[in-house]
Amino acid sequence: MSDFRSRLESFLVARNEKGLIRQLTPDASTREYFRIGWRGEFAIACVYPEPFSSSEQSYLDVSELFLSAGLPVARVMDVDEALGVIVIEDFGDRILRDELQTSDDEGREELIVRAIDLIPHIQAATAKAFQVGSIASKLKFDNEKLFWELAFFKTHYFATFKQQPLVPTLDEALDLEFRKLSLDLERRASVLCHRDFHAANLMLDKDGKLRIIDHQDARIGSVAYDLVSFLLDRVTVPPSADWLADKRRHFLSERVRVGLEPLDEDAFSTEFRLQTIQRCLKAVGTFSYQSVNRGKTYFVPFIKPMFQIVHRAATSLGGFPVLVEVLETELET
Repeated sequence: MSDFRSRLESFLVARNEKGLIRQLTPDASTREYFRIGWRGEFAIACVYPEPFSSSEQSYLDVSELFLSAGLPVARVMDVDEALGVIVIEDFGDRILRDELQTSDDEGREELIVRAIDLIPHIQAATAKAFQVGSIASKLKFDNEKLFWELAFFKTHYFATFKQQPLVPTLDEALDLEFRKLSLDLERRASVLCHRDFHAANLMLDKDGKLRIIDHQDARIGSVAYDLVSFLLDRVTVPPSADWLADKRRHFLSERVRVGLEPLDEDAFSTEFRLQTIQRCLKAVGTFSYQSVNRGKTYFVPFIKPMFQIVHRAATSLGGFPVLVEVLETELET
């Protein structure tokens, strides 16, 4: 029996709960999730690798922030710091990514728009995050964080996945462009972001309402961050430029509808493309690492489309000649 399950069993015995315990499948997480019997119904138990302090636990902190802002995240039902267990509301099994794959075109577009509409509501909670001193307000997509993620991409795509590290001169030239990109995006970091807002982290509950999960890494970032994450995560065919432009316009109009300041469409398109480069390369680093070090080779088919998307964004923007050259080499192989 795993340490995770044994700790969960100890937790449930202490609370006189002796019903269902069924392990759920995490994606790229160090936590383990279980569906459990709870007070005559069901709940989800998240078991962490080690004990934690509730006052410093990011999931608890961000959940409280999101719930206070009216965002559709799970209620926390119980916590055991010593055993590393958090029990939360059970939303069922309908993951948005699966729903998108099985929906017809009209239904898919409707779900995509509903998901996009959640992002301005997250951004509208920015002031509250600072007012309550949330952990999310103290974390930021700053130059250091953004550049680290780009370095992670280089290491794990070229050295780990391909086993062909870049030659030093090319590596240094790429770093110069990555540093410029990171500094630019740091200056744009101004709103609360989910940080991992994609279709595997959204669910449909029994009433068909969209619910947000896996929000513990929320932080301050670019207005475009969560939109890029949602629209361009794990695609096998890059979406058309016209489709992306339509979704950007909808997002901008929804921001205004919820009371946020209007943004210039052309300026936002530039920010979206800058964030596309960083976020998609970060994703390639994760896909490379997960496929080699954790055997999750189902991530591999997403690498080439990410490169195609980044190439289109970098070419459109200009100013990234080294990156464009590197990508063209990779896309030719």
